[in-house]
Amino acid sequence: MEISDIGIDIVKIERFRKKEYNKNKKFYEKIFTKSEIKYCLSFKNNSEHFAGKFAIKEAVRKSIKEKISFNQIITDHENSRPKVILKKKLNYKFLVSVSHEKDFAIAMVIALDYN
Repeated sequence: MEISDIGIDIVKIERFRKKEYNKNKKFYEKIFTKSEIKYCLSFKNNSEHFAGKFAIKEAVRKSIKEKISFNQIITDHENSRPKVILKKKLNYKFLVSVSHEKDFAIAMVIALDYN
Protein backbone atom coordinates (compact mmCIF):
# COMPACT_ATOMS: atom_id res chain seq x y z
CA MET A 1 0.00 0.00 0.00
CA GLU A 2 1.38 3.39 -0.92
CA ILE A 3 0.23 6.97 -0.56
CA SER A 4 -1.68 8.02 -3.65
CA ASP A 5 -2.08 11.66 -2.67
CA ILE A 6 -3.35 13.98 0.04
CA GLY A 7 -6.25 16.37 0.05
CA ILE A 8 -7.13 19.24 2.35
CA ASP A 9 -10.14 21.50 2.41
CA ILE A 10 -11.42 24.34 4.57
CA VAL A 11 -15.05 25.44 4.67
CA LYS A 12 -16.64 28.51 6.17
CA ILE A 13 -19.36 27.15 8.48
CA GLU A 14 -21.52 30.20 7.75
CA ARG A 15 -22.20 28.78 4.25
CA PHE A 16 -24.21 25.98 5.88
CA ARG A 17 -25.78 28.22 8.54
CA LYS A 18 -27.24 30.41 5.78
CA LYS A 19 -28.57 27.36 3.90
CA GLU A 20 -30.97 25.97 6.49
CA TYR A 21 -31.65 22.27 5.95
CA ASN A 22 -35.47 22.46 6.10
CA LYS A 23 -35.55 25.09 3.33
CA ASN A 24 -32.83 23.49 1.16
CA LYS A 25 -33.34 19.71 1.35
CA LYS A 26 -32.59 19.13 -2.34
CA PHE A 27 -29.23 20.90 -1.99
CA TYR A 28 -28.25 18.69 0.96
CA GLU A 29 -29.48 15.50 -0.74
CA LYS A 30 -27.17 16.18 -3.72
CA ILE A 31 -24.14 16.24 -1.42
CA PHE A 32 -24.91 14.05 1.59
CA THR A 33 -26.31 10.56 2.08
CA LYS A 34 -29.40 10.02 4.24
CA SER A 35 -27.25 8.66 7.08
CA GLU A 36 -24.95 11.71 6.94
CA ILE A 37 -27.93 14.08 7.04
CA LYS A 38 -29.44 12.20 9.98
CA TYR A 39 -26.10 12.32 11.82
CA CYS A 40 -25.61 16.07 11.28
CA LEU A 41 -29.20 16.92 12.21
CA SER A 42 -28.75 15.11 15.53
CA PHE A 43 -26.58 18.04 16.69
CA LYS A 44 -27.84 21.44 17.84
CA ASN A 45 -25.12 23.16 15.77
CA ASN A 46 -25.62 20.94 12.73
CA SER A 47 -24.03 23.44 10.33
CA GLU A 48 -20.60 22.69 11.86
CA HIS A 49 -21.06 19.00 11.13
CA PHE A 50 -22.35 19.55 7.60
CA ALA A 51 -19.35 21.80 6.93
CA GLY A 52 -16.97 19.21 8.36
CA LYS A 53 -18.43 16.41 6.25
CA PHE A 54 -18.35 18.63 3.17
CA ALA A 55 -14.67 19.40 3.84
CA ILE A 56 -13.95 15.67 4.13
CA LYS A 57 -15.68 14.98 0.80
CA GLU A 58 -13.76 17.76 -0.96
CA ALA A 59 -10.49 16.52 0.53
CA VAL A 60 -11.25 12.98 -0.67
CA ARG A 61 -11.92 14.26 -4.19
CA LYS A 62 -8.55 16.04 -4.13
CA SER A 63 -6.74 12.94 -2.86
CA ILE A 64 -7.72 10.48 -5.62
CA LYS A 65 -7.12 10.42 -9.36
CA GLU A 66 -10.65 9.41 -10.40
CA LYS A 67 -13.58 11.83 -10.68
CA ILE A 68 -16.24 11.03 -8.09
CA SER A 69 -19.46 12.73 -7.01
CA PHE A 70 -20.16 13.83 -3.45
CA ASN A 71 -22.85 11.19 -2.99
CA GLN A 72 -20.33 8.46 -3.90
CA ILE A 73 -18.28 9.43 -0.83
CA ILE A 74 -19.75 8.26 2.47
CA THR A 75 -18.44 9.72 5.70
CA ASP A 76 -18.99 7.83 8.92
CA HIS A 77 -17.41 7.38 12.33
CA GLU A 78 -15.64 4.48 14.00
CA ASN A 79 -14.61 4.80 17.64
CA SER A 80 -15.40 8.54 17.44
CA ARG A 81 -12.99 8.97 14.51
CA PRO A 82 -14.06 9.97 11.00
CA LYS A 83 -13.81 7.39 8.25
CA VAL A 84 -14.56 7.33 4.53
CA ILE A 85 -16.17 4.65 2.39
CA LEU A 86 -16.57 4.93 -1.37
CA LYS A 87 -19.74 3.59 -3.03
CA LYS A 88 -17.77 3.23 -6.25
CA LYS A 89 -15.37 0.30 -5.97
CA LEU A 90 -11.95 1.96 -6.09
CA ASN A 91 -8.84 0.57 -4.43
CA TYR A 92 -8.27 3.16 -1.73
CA LYS A 93 -8.21 3.31 2.02
CA PHE A 94 -8.24 6.69 3.72
CA LEU A 95 -6.70 8.36 6.73
CA VAL A 96 -9.04 11.18 7.73
CA SER A 97 -8.89 14.08 10.15
CA VAL A 98 -11.53 16.78 10.59
CA SER A 99 -11.88 19.73 12.93
CA HIS A 100 -14.16 22.71 13.34
CA GLU A 101 -13.56 25.87 15.30
CA LYS A 102 -15.72 29.00 15.43
CA ASP A 103 -16.04 29.97 11.76
CA PHE A 104 -14.30 27.15 9.91
CA ALA A 105 -14.25 23.40 9.38
CA ILE A 106 -11.14 21.78 7.97
CA ALA A 107 -10.39 18.25 6.82
CA MET A 108 -7.28 16.44 5.70
CA VAL A 109 -7.34 13.12 3.88
CA ILE A 110 -4.51 10.81 2.90
CA ALA A 111 -5.51 8.32 0.21
CA LEU A 112 -3.70 5.00 0.34
CA ASP A 113 -3.71 3.08 -2.94
CA TYR A 114 -3.63 -0.68 -2.50
CA ASN A 115 -3.36 -1.78 -6.14
